[in-house]
Amino acid sequence: MTSKRSFPAALKTIRKARGLSQEAFSDVSSRTYMSSLERGLKSPTLSKVAELCEVMDVHPLTLLTLTYGGDSKGVDKVIERVRRELDDIQAKASG
Repeated sequence: MTSKRSFPAALKTIRKARGLSQEAFSDVSSRTYMSSLERGLKSPTLSKVAELCEVMDVHPLTLLTLTYGGDSKGVDKVIERVRRELDDIQAKASG
C-alpha cells in the first residue's frame, strides 16, 4: 500500500490541528528531531510514534491512517481495508 501523503505531512497536520508547536514535544523529543521528522529526514520507531501521539492526544493509528489515507475518502478506504483484514485474520485465527 503506497502512501498518498507522507508521514511527515500527516505529523505536521495533526500537530498544527492540535495547536502544538514543535517545542511542545520537549518531554519526548527535541525541536530539531521534530523538524527532522516533519521534513522526512528521519524515521521514528514505533515507540517514538506512540510518544508523539500521546503528546498530540491521538491514537497512533490516527497518525498512520492519515499517512496512508491522505484525505477523507482515502482515510475511509484505509479504515475499510484494515477492518476487512482484521476480520479475516481473526476468523482464520479462531477457525
